[in-house]
Amino acid sequence: MTRTIHNKLVRDKIVDIIEQSGKKAYSRILSPDEFFNELMKKLHEEVSEFQESNDVEELADILEVVEYLAIAKGASMDELLKIKEKKSLERGGFNKRIFLESVECEGSHGNKKDY
Repeated sequence: MTRTIHNKLVRDKIVDIIEQSGKKAYSRILSPDEFFNELMKKLHEEVSEFQESNDVEELADILEVVEYLAIAKGASMDELLKIKEKKSLERGGFNKRIFLESVECEGSHGNKKDY
């Protein structure tokens, strides 16, 4: 019998789907810290998949992972959206598609974190 190692966070119904197909799945429940770390890995995975496919379905996956990351940090999706809106009101969104090429200044006042 062949065993394929995955070692990754999966959606809640994946183990059932695997076992309904006649295979045996080995899984465990993650601790809160492990869950957060695996969500971070999953975010990178989903972003990479979107970059490769340019498929809007992958954006939905990214959004879901972001939602669970917010929950893991003690925030709701509503709170996250309020923070997003506040930043958009204070600093603008991306509607104008502005690409900042450079900033010239005297001394060391060009802190990238300001942008």
